[in-house]
Amino acid sequence: MAYSIDLSGRVALVTGASSGLGAQFAKVLSAAGAGVVLAARRIERLKTLRAELEAADGDAHVVGMDVTDVASIRAAVAHAETEMGPIDILVNNSGIGSTQKLTDVKPEDYDDVMNTNARGAFFVAQEVAKRMIARSKGEAPGTYTGGRIVNIASMAGLRVMPQIGVYCISKAAVVHMTRSMALEWGRFGINVNAICPGYIDTEINHHVWQTEAGQKMVQAMPRRRVGKPADLDAVLMMLCANESHFVNGAVISADDGQAI
Repeated sequence: MAYSIDLSGRVALVTGASSGLGAQFAKVLSAAGAGVVLAARRIERLKTLRAELEAADGDAHVVGMDVTDVASIRAAVAHAETEMGPIDILVNNSGIGSTQKLTDVKPEDYDDVMNTNARGAFFVAQEVAKRMIARSKGEAPGTYTGGRIVNIASMAGLRVMPQIGVYCISKAAVVHMTRSMALEWGRFGINVNAICPGYIDTEINHHVWQTEAGQKMVQAMPRRRVGKPADLDAVLMMLCANESHFVNGAVISADDGQAI
């Protein structure tokens, strides 16, 4: 029996959409019929992606957003809803990495990671959820009540790893944040779940896998391979689907067994 997921008529906001996982998330949501709002700081990169989606008959809009600035978040979400309509799906993807021994972490290093990965993710979700809740209560326009929020955490949020301690801390916060949001917002028909990816080959880290150290890491992985952004398509689509209304507060590892 064939099965397909149709997101026609839905509006999805993807943060950190200018490259890597965010760009792939936007592509797969658009291919499923959703109108996609592309958000990031690098506007020109977003415009290129928008052209690609539109060339494939998709509907996309670009908004500038700095997730470390709450005013920027609020303005971007308001602009997105003005241009595309109420947001039904949020893919909360913005994030940065950090490679340091804990004893070398400076206050500004810690703040950079936590402000983007934890604080930023929280306030993006909060702003979108407020609008979803208002629709659920009949206090705001929109024919679709409830919604889907997918927070992008990491296997590093489930397993402590060397040299990236602050990153692990930030993604562990996202995991627990997801459960808290699911508990509080579930009564309004909002499903909040998290994906914990393993190592994924993107333009940001592609060079690492070509080095001797990178190859040693690959050989230590259960199946001796690094993932591709498209390897997350299926779990993302499942969590965004209308049919996933019974999946709430789930934290799903998509890491090829790397966290075992």
